[in-house]
Amino acid sequence: MTELRAQGAGLTAMPAVPDDVRLIDLAWNRLTELPARVGELSALEELRLDGNLLTSLPTLPPSLRELHADGNRLTSLPPLPPSLESLFVYGNALERLPARLGPLRHLAAGGNGLEEVPDQVWRLTGLHSLNLAENRLTHVPGAIGGLNGLRMLDLGHNAIKEIPSEIGELDLTDYLYLSDNGFTRVPASIGGLRRLTYLNLTDNRLTALPPSIGDMAALKELRLYNNALTGLPPSIGRLAELRELHLQGNHLTSLPTLPPSLRVLDLRDNHLSRLPETIGGLTRLVHLDLRNNRLRELPAGLLGMTALEKLDLRWNKLDGDPAELRALEARGCVVLR
Repeated sequence: MTELRAQGAGLTAMPAVPDDVRLIDLAWNRLTELPARVGELSALEELRLDGNLLTSLPTLPPSLRELHADGNRLTSLPPLPPSLESLFVYGNALERLPARLGPLRHLAAGGNGLEEVPDQVWRLTGLHSLNLAENRLTHVPGAIGGLNGLRMLDLGHNAIKEIPSEIGELDLTDYLYLSDNGFTRVPASIGGLRRLTYLNLTDNRLTALPPSIGDMAALKELRLYNNALTGLPPSIGRLAELRELHLQGNHLTSLPTLPPSLRVLDLRDNHLSRLPETIGGLTRLVHLDLRNNRLRELPAGLLGMTALEKLDLRWNKLDGDPAELRALEARGCVVLR
């Protein structure tokens, strides 16, 4: 395969390329424009232009399957080739996407000024990953539920005030980012995401979680920090694969029984005045962060956490010198208080 690879070479202009070139990689240079000749490269399948200074692109060849142009200064895009499968334009200055997007499998258009996206986005049933983070989106239609090929979805850092119930119809596996939008609830249908492994709901205004969260059987990491949660549903204890639970900066006053699979538990900056005895059932827990709560004493069950390597209790006001802490330190656990 004929290729041109000149990434990070300090180029300010595109070098000569043969007519049969299939891959051009000019990422991390100082290009401000591309010649019209690019559109005449009938064999070109992959064009990598990340990290340049481009404000526009020429006509693209019909053969193009992958376009990588993250981190430029693009304000618009030319018509997209009918064969394009991957479009990466993260971190530009786009205010809109082309109305015709083709058979995309990967679309990354985060970090732009998008207030809306074409209706066709929600009909791309072959889409595998969709990243629309860090835009100005305020609405996601129920049609999103039809993206049955989607495995990764990032809608974080927008202004989406309501998550459609149809999100639970997706077959996500890798991750779902919904952080920093300002919504106050997640639909009960989220429990339908039974193959999802990573869920991020941080920096919103959640006061409660639906009990259906316990149905997300494959979940390994759950991030909920900087919300307004006062409690957790008991069903969270059913998350048998969960390894990390991040709850910093909520209003928690109590805890249910948590899944024994946990390795990392972050509870700092909450309102906990006591811990349940069942916390000793976290026999695989390695790191427990309890900074800045309202703890005066610790349960004896704490010694049941035989894998614990670090316990952070700073900015609590414990009574005396609990024997449990001395016992943990004696077996090598780092205790900060």
